[in-house]
Amino acid sequence: MYRDHTKRIRIGDRIIGGGSPILIQSMTNTRTEDVAATVEQIHRLEAAGCEIIRCTVPTKEAAIALTEIKKQISIPLVADIHFDYQMAIAAIEAGADKIRINPGNIGSLDRVRAVVDAARERSIPIRVGVNGGSLEKEIVERDHGVTAEGLVESALRQTAVIEDMGYDNLVISIKSSNVMLCAKAHELLAQKTDYPLHVGITEAGTLFSGNIKSVVGLGIILSQGIGDTIRVSLTGDPVEEIKSAKMILKTLGLRRGGIEVVSCPTCGRTKIDLIGLANQVENMVADIPLDLKVAVMGCIVNGPGEAKEADIGIAGGKGEGLLIKKGEVVRKVPEAELLSVLREELLHWNDETVRK
Repeated sequence: MYRDHTKRIRIGDRIIGGGSPILIQSMTNTRTEDVAATVEQIHRLEAAGCEIIRCTVPTKEAAIALTEIKKQISIPLVADIHFDYQMAIAAIEAGADKIRINPGNIGSLDRVRAVVDAARERSIPIRVGVNGGSLEKEIVERDHGVTAEGLVESALRQTAVIEDMGYDNLVISIKSSNVMLCAKAHELLAQKTDYPLHVGITEAGTLFSGNIKSVVGLGIILSQGIGDTIRVSLTGDPVEEIKSAKMILKTLGLRRGGIEVVSCPTCGRTKIDLIGLANQVENMVADIPLDLKVAVMGCIVNGPGEAKEADIGIAGGKGEGLLIKKGEVVRKVPEAELLSVLREELLHWNDETVRK
């Protein structure tokens, strides 16, 4: 496993690399200068399970705002810098726990060195970020476009710039909206460096297409043991990114905890609004801290058998349904009470376990 051999890097009060649990990251889409709106969004992300948050710092006002934002949140804060090295230094001075830069976009070596010196003074890690849209012109022209090899070459070249300045408190990120190219690039990079890798499919798209691209790309990359932090990039509410990231990690067996809902695809035997019920169950269990599998089945004919692998489940019929535990029917329930009965069972799950 590549992850077991990556360097351990501290970001605020969290550790990544060296086989540490993969952490979920997102990015605010508020104006960072608007402290109240940014903090409100971060609090929602924290509640959903976000473990590292990134904010853009395009102005001096945004850098100053980081100081107040940090006071009101409890997860590490990463400052995203694009071109202005002074913004990177200001963000570090404001208390950012990590900064994200592309040294090639910062300018002269003196400017990069100024940023590195500021990070070194406070032991702040630098995430070297390279993506297909920011690849060096000569690499793109030489390779006749963006390639996996070109992305890796650029990342290692930019990393070497900082290493030559005597600093190795680094994280690397290489991203592309081309899913298979991005997966190949991570496989190549993991063989050439032991720095922790932040993984994601950039500009993935809307909630629908972005989720599909991210599931495929992150599934390929993470299943190879590559990746120390992840972000699912979606055009929409960033809270959705956290939900998707958690499910990806759980599906790959890289994270436990939380209730997993499984449901059948419906068929002609379905006599209830299974689609609506399944969505209601998924929303209902979001705040219940249990590590269980819950099944939502559409018919009482095959429901108990299909739910056998689940800890608890419900199966709908015409006007009534079944409450099922470990594949065994516990009792019949009026259709209108299925959701409330299931929630009550889950809320008292540990009480029942203690009695047994």
